[in-house]
Amino acid sequence: MVIRPGARGRAVRDIQLRLLALGYDIDDAERATEYGPTTTSAVRAFQQQRGLLVDGVVGPESWRELVEASWRLGDRVMYLRSPQIRGDDVRDLQERLSALGFDTGRIDGIFGPRTAAAVREFQTNYGIPPDGIVAKSTVRALAGLPHLGHASVPPAARVREREALRRIGGMAGLRVVLDPGHGGDDEGSTGPTGVTEAGCVYALARELEAALATSGAAVYLTRDLSSAPTDGERAALANSLHADLFISLHVAAHDDTAANGAATFYYGHERFESEAGARLAELAQESVCELGLVDGRTHAKTFPILRETRMPAIQIEPCYVSNPREELLLDDPAFRRRLATAIAGAVREFVSSAVPA
Repeated sequence: MVIRPGARGRAVRDIQLRLLALGYDIDDAERATEYGPTTTSAVRAFQQQRGLLVDGVVGPESWRELVEASWRLGDRVMYLRSPQIRGDDVRDLQERLSALGFDTGRIDGIFGPRTAAAVREFQTNYGIPPDGIVAKSTVRALAGLPHLGHASVPPAARVREREALRRIGGMAGLRVVLDPGHGGDDEGSTGPTGVTEAGCVYALARELEAALATSGAAVYLTRDLSSAPTDGERAALANSLHADLFISLHVAAHDDTAANGAATFYYGHERFESEAGARLAELAQESVCELGLVDGRTHAKTFPILRETRMPAIQIEPCYVSNPREELLLDDPAFRRRLATAIAGAVREFVSSAVPA
């Protein structure tokens, strides 16, 4: 489902009602009639706040976030199941438990095994049957405790992230999953002369694989030339391999062929970000831009591939394939080798740098 400005109908009304409930402004004249300018502005503001691609269009990811943002703790019974429950009620639960010292892992709004274990531990400590089910009794117990506030949440999650980083002994044996975007019949974006995103990022991934393997890392790719796994499948592979780092490779594209430069993304939203992901993104961005690329900076995002991976993860977009000059660079094996060398150098620096106390 993709709903764009100018659309009308029940789906537009649903989007507007959800945005209004979240506190965004939409002119009365647009309500229940059309996807007009103020609806577009509200969607863009929502996308910015939620760490999404800001384009004013409600595609699958923006719709998912609108639905998740509608849930409040206590609205529904939560427990570990497949597919896993997602929403702001899960995020609120994780924040409250993390602030109390229970290990939920990332504050990602996904009710996974670590969140379920934290619920059972909380229930045991507070005299509730430890069934891992967040129903009235558990919500009531959480509501009766002092709310420590969002400011206390990041340190608890970051401490555990830092502990995991301290277990990394260097490049030798480092498990790195490389994720060349798209693949198979999905070519991604295409440049003016026909260079495809899927093709150039796969070639870059093979160069990066060689550069990291030379340093002793164990490297895994999420796909081959013919396959196109979903983001969930790519993240699940990395999680099953207990990877230490995850690097997704994409390129950007824009209708304006003058758009150019590199950007790197890591997991984060308005109330939490992966400290390790941010650090790896900064190092990768600095290293890539030393090749003469325009610095599009690093950004916290909630892309599924970053949200669902359980280790420090980044997505690098080093060039715009829609830019004629940068398309030529992406198609140049020598440049791809330099790019891979730069990213591998950032990984080495990340692994060797001191973990904050």
